[in-house]
Amino acid sequence: MATPTEKNHNKHLDLLQDYKIHLIKYIEELEKLDKQSEFAKKWNETIIKERRQEVQVVDKIIKNLIRF
Repeated sequence: MATPTEKNHNKHLDLLQDYKIHLIKYIEELEKLDKQSEFAKKWNETIIKERRQEVQVVDKIIKNLIRF
């Protein structure tokens, strides 16, 4: 049986994973907009770059927490 600490740890891992999935879907939507409009492409360029960096950070956090 899992302890309350383990349950809390797993819950937070799940939340981080859900957030990572949300970011990936958000990036995909922005990229779809980029294909439709040149203006949107310039507008979203920095946002996409920042979100990809955020995905990398969240992924590192998840990997470190799994080892914990």
